[in-house]
Amino acid sequence: MTSVMRRVVHATPDQVWDVLSDGWLYPLFVVGATRMRDVDDEWPAPGARLHHSVGVWPATVDDTTSVLECDPPKRLKLRARVWPAGAAEVTFELAEHPEGTEVTILEDASHGPARFIPSLVRVPMLDWRNSETLRRFAYVAERRR
Repeated sequence: MTSVMRRVVHATPDQVWDVLSDGWLYPLFVVGATRMRDVDDEWPAPGARLHHSVGVWPATVDDTTSVLECDPPKRLKLRARVWPAGAAEVTFELAEHPEGTEVTILEDASHGPARFIPSLVRVPMLDWRNSETLRRFAYVAERRR
């Protein structure tokens, strides 16, 4: 089972893509991301990485998120690592909508101990996190002109 959350963002697909393609913005909207340490120059090309920290100081973990697939301005698939907990595959899908752009986040644990958490527990936690992530994302995309 995978978490699937959607939200209409009142911005064009290109404006929404501009936020997704700027790796330095991720801590503004990704719940749990504390800071960005570096962004590969090739971001968001496949293989490029975000170098981020997750958690609350002083209990932060430095790790990376890498691009698995990129189809601008429609789809971005990532592998987000937070070791020792594991890794997740996160996909952002963008679709035109009469009011702007429908943004969908699909996420599930893909590697490590987190994938052994029962989906009845794991998916509602991801749903909550991704709902808030989309709310924050909309704030950034709708106000970035």
